[in-house]
Amino acid sequence: MNVEFTGLRPQGDRLRSQILARIETALAHGKFIMGPEVRELEQQLAAFCGAKHAISVANGTDALQISLMCAGIGPGDHVLVPSFTYTATAEVILVLGASPVFVDVEPETFNLDCADLERQINAHDPDKGPLKAVIGVDLFGTPARWAQLKAIAERHGLFLVADAAQSFGARSADGSVGTLAHVTTASFFPAKPLGCYGDGGAIFTDDDELAETMRSIRVHGQGSEKYETVRVGVNSRLDTIQAAVLLAKLKVFEEELANRTALAKAYDRALGSVVETPPIPAGNGTRSAWAQYTIKVDNRDAFKTALAEAGVPSAVYYPLPMHLQPAYEAFGGGRGSLPVSEALSERVISLPMNPYWTNDDLNAVCEGVRAALSESSHWKQAS
Repeated sequence: MNVEFTGLRPQGDRLRSQILARIETALAHGKFIMGPEVRELEQQLAAFCGAKHAISVANGTDALQISLMCAGIGPGDHVLVPSFTYTATAEVILVLGASPVFVDVEPETFNLDCADLERQINAHDPDKGPLKAVIGVDLFGTPARWAQLKAIAERHGLFLVADAAQSFGARSADGSVGTLAHVTTASFFPAKPLGCYGDGGAIFTDDDELAETMRSIRVHGQGSEKYETVRVGVNSRLDTIQAAVLLAKLKVFEEELANRTALAKAYDRALGSVVETPPIPAGNGTRSAWAQYTIKVDNRDAFKTALAEAGVPSAVYYPLPMHLQPAYEAFGGGRGSLPVSEALSERVISLPMNPYWTNDDLNAVCEGVRAALSESSHWKQAS
C-alpha cells in the first residue's frame, strides 16, 4: 500500500512547471527579500478571503507574536488560549513575558468552548495581572464559533486573535477565515492546506492602523525610511521564493479545498458507523479546510500500530494538552482541570488527508481502519 498522507508529492508533480517558472522569474530579477511576488501574493491572499489587508511574514508563529505585539501584550498580562492545540499558540504568549490562561475545548469540534471561556474569565484574579486577549484556534481546519467568541471578547474588552494555521480557505456562516476576528494568523508550513516549500505565514485584518504597525514590526520596527526605527520589531519577512511557490499553488487552491471536502465526506460515509468522525460543516456556504481528518478511537496506541502494519499512515495531533506539557505546567491547573482536552489527547488520531486521493486510496485506508479496529480490540482484550 502506498497512500499519501498529505498529497505534497502528487501536487508537486502537477505544479512543477508553474512553480519553476515562478522561481525562475524571481531568480531573474534578483529581489529575494520583499520582491514583487510578495506584494502580489498579499493582494491575492486578501482578495481570496475578503480581508482588507494581508501582511506576509516568515512563519505562522511570528504571525501570532506580531499580532500580540500590536495589542501591547507584555509582562504581567494574561492571554486566554485553548489547551488542546500546538505549542506555538501558547509559546508566543510566554515569549512576550505574558502568561497563558488555558481553556477547555468542545469534544466534537476540538475548538474553544465558549462556556468554559466565560468561566475562566470570571474566575480570573485581576491581582495576578489583567486579561488582555483571547487566541482562538480553528483546529484541524474547521472555524471556531467566532460570532460568540467575538461577542465575549467585546463584552470583556479583550483583543481577539484567530489562529488559522490550519484553516485558511475555510468559511463559516459569519464569513471567510481571515475576516472573523480582530486579526487572523495563517501558516504556510508545507503540510498546511496552502503550503510553501519552507516556512511562511500571514496576518489578516481590516484595521488600517494595525496593518501599518504589523508591516513595521516585521521589518525590525522600520518607519517610513529604511533605517528609521520607530518601535521594537522583529525580522519576519516572507522571502520572495516562497511567495513565488504560494502564487503557483494558490491557482489550484479552490479545487484542492473541494477535493478535501469530498474526501472528508467519503470518510464520513465509510467510517461513521465504526469510529467517531468529525462533524461535516453544512449550510450557508460553510466549509472546513480539512487540514486533518481526525477521528476518535479507544486503545489508540494499539490502533495506530495496527494501522501502520496495514500500511496506512497516521498522526496524533496532539498527544498531550498544553496545560500538562512540562513547559506550561506552572500556568495550568494540573491533570483533571481541563477534562475534555485531556480526554481528546488520549483518543484522537488523524488519517491521510490528500486532495489528490483516489477511490483506491479511500478503500485502502478504510479497510485498514476496520482491520486496525479489530486488531486493537483483540489486543485490549488480551491485556
